[in-house]
Amino acid sequence: MIALARESFNKQFSEVKYQAFLNDLNTSYNYKIPFRVAESPVFIGQEFKKKLLKGANEIIDFIVQPTFRKRMAAALPTHLTVPNETDHTLFLALDFALCSDSKGELFPQLIEMQGFPSLFGYQDFLGTKFKEHYQIDDSSEFHFGKTSEQYWAQLKKSILNGHDPEQVVLLEINPLQQNTAIDFLITKEKLGITLLHIGDVIVRDRKLFYKKEGTEVPIKRIYNRVIFDELVQQKNLITQFHLTENVDVEWAGHPNWFFKISKYTMPFLAGDAVPESKFLHQVETIPFDLENYVLKPLFSFSGSGVIFHVKKEDIEKIPQGERHNFMLQRKVQYEPIVQAIDGLVKTEIRLLYIWDEGKTRPELITNLARLSRGEMIGVKYNKDKTWVGGSVCFFEKD
Repeated sequence: MIALARESFNKQFSEVKYQAFLNDLNTSYNYKIPFRVAESPVFIGQEFKKKLLKGANEIIDFIVQPTFRKRMAAALPTHLTVPNETDHTLFLALDFALCSDSKGELFPQLIEMQGFPSLFGYQDFLGTKFKEHYQIDDSSEFHFGKTSEQYWAQLKKSILNGHDPEQVVLLEINPLQQNTAIDFLITKEKLGITLLHIGDVIVRDRKLFYKKEGTEVPIKRIYNRVIFDELVQQKNLITQFHLTENVDVEWAGHPNWFFKISKYTMPFLAGDAVPESKFLHQVETIPFDLENYVLKPLFSFSGSGVIFHVKKEDIEKIPQGERHNFMLQRKVQYEPIVQAIDGLVKTEIRLLYIWDEGKTRPELITNLARLSRGEMIGVKYNKDKTWVGGSVCFFEKD
């Protein structure tokens, strides 16, 4: 942590200032953000930054192996397979808890990973607004060497891939009804692309179109934000287009990577930043100290189905034929480390990468932070608490 940055921020903070900050966030796009925005960013110093990036790079070393795609094939349900898979994911997110050892030394622990886009648009907006409302020293940054303009140039290149923005759509289920709609609105403004409900996609032969002011516009590339876990729950959703169809379109974030880089990947990983993880069907003997484990479904929406306090009967009631869909993971103990006005707060950091075609490795371009006082980090688990919610990290520059 950067002690001086924390001290400086806390001296500036007031409830009035925080409410002005929130008002700015909520009025800039005439949209009230439905999730809780934390009062403060997180300030990360060089020492922990090096540990975090080392842990992330060891995970990426495994992902970039030529055999990775084949080894992850079993993660992809046959009935949800989308044709024309790309060689690798375009987007990568790695979530780390901040923990400490017996000596009080901080270290990162991988919590989750995903080959799916996150709040790339919103995080730039949030970090910029923190700098507008508070004096944050230029010795720290949130885009890892990029200015905001350079950051958006990178996203434009990666998401549009040279296409006319009018022919690129951000695809979602009722995008403006999603909790992440603020991210979509920012992306629309910055890139000029259309927010499109999956039910409004028109299919003609193998071509896709959408209507704009009564005219059909061809869709050349899809920035996919549809999560299969949510899609399969939409029993009354009527669509012409099904993601699994073989159509003539490019993917900015091919849907198959949602499965191939996920909790499913974690039991294959090793390293100091990776907690012990096993597929449930490979657990021969149930651990006697289950209080030190978490039981997770491999594919679930927004943390649903996670059993934090595992009991033997929780495992025993899962049929043998379904246990390959669950993971038993050693519990990670978050260390309260962010100094709030009224105590210490736990932190999770999501590193966000872009992996363009032709590149040998993903590139780290921004980050997301989540602050918590509860047992679980997610915003919905921290209702009626302060200094919790979504935020961003400012990292000390090299």
